[in-house]
Amino acid sequence: MHTQLIKTSRVLTLSAIAALTIGLAGCGTTTGERSASGAGLGAAVGAGAAAATGGSVAGGAALGAGVGAATGALTDEDDINLDRD
Repeated sequence: MHTQLIKTSRVLTLSAIAALTIGLAGCGTTTGERSASGAGLGAAVGAGAAAATGGSVAGGAALGAGVGAATGALTDEDDINLDRD
């Protein structure tokens, strides 16, 4: 039972991290800005997730940075609009 609870919490944690990374990687007006912000946010979230789940913090940061940068590069300025105008 304890193992199942750990697996479930890891899946929920990683799903929340992925959603935050995708949502925040769209911040920026140029592709370079979105890639840079995505990489920074992804690295922070990846390191935090790895620390919370008992994984390698450096590996989690590297993976998160890669996913965040790719997401930022692949999003368009109009895909995620945080302005409330």
